[in-house]
Amino acid sequence: MWFNTGTLCNLACKSCYIESSPTNDALVYLTLAEVETYLDEIEREGLGTREIGFTGGEPFMNRDMVPMLETCLARGFEVLVLTNAMRPMRRFEEALLDLNARHGDRMTFRVSLDHYTRAVHEAERGPNSWDKGMAGLQWLSDNSFSIAVAGRHLAHEDDAMARKGYAALFAETGIRIDAADPAQLVLFPEMDASADVPEITTACWGILDVDPKSVMCASSRMVVKHKGAARPMVTACTLLPYGDDFQMGETLAEASRDVSLNHPHCARFCVLGGASCTA
Repeated sequence: MWFNTGTLCNLACKSCYIESSPTNDALVYLTLAEVETYLDEIEREGLGTREIGFTGGEPFMNRDMVPMLETCLARGFEVLVLTNAMRPMRRFEEALLDLNARHGDRMTFRVSLDHYTRAVHEAERGPNSWDKGMAGLQWLSDNSFSIAVAGRHLAHEDDAMARKGYAALFAETGIRIDAADPAQLVLFPEMDASADVPEITTACWGILDVDPKSVMCASSRMVVKHKGAARPMVTACTLLPYGDDFQMGETLAEASRDVSLNHPHCARFCVLGGASCTA
């Protein structure tokens, strides 16, 4: 179960799939009460949800973020937070240290680090973003948080080359991440929205030897709140918060139905790209 805490972010990255920025409030902040409504439904319906993910925008721009973490952890969920580890997160250091002391075995922070070089990272995320992001990642590592990094391998890099570069960075800085572990270093394909991609049909599963159950929308949903809406909405996927085709209703019960893989991201990122936001 994913919660998008809002599209506001302290950065405006060039290829952000959700167009987060310091001014984009197309998805407004979720509140603690709204999150609790969905947690209550999970419990009431016995849905068996194991993990709660938080994404944005930058989740720590939302001042309810720490209370949301607290309530998810108190209810026994595993929690994954996607963050850039910069100033918004570090405003809450004391509270996060307390949560880590009590629930650190079920809480992971995945930090966005677009490349193992400053130049490529800052070309995507903007000037002066490298040092601040690395400092936040270092703080998490030094304080024994469970951490991971979300990165990319460029078009000319294969997986092994990218992991070797990140491994050298982590060794140099003493950051506690095993770059060979795909759960600790999650590498996403580059997303070129202008590139043509094939349609995904039922025949593709056999041709590609891909299990339909491995695609994230087979077992996950994301809650968003559109600007001006009275209530949050459940969407099919973390990549597709906009567009009527992927709005699935206001409750998890309404959203418990099949998803048509008819968006370019479905092929580019998930089926052909083999990527998963939860891996």
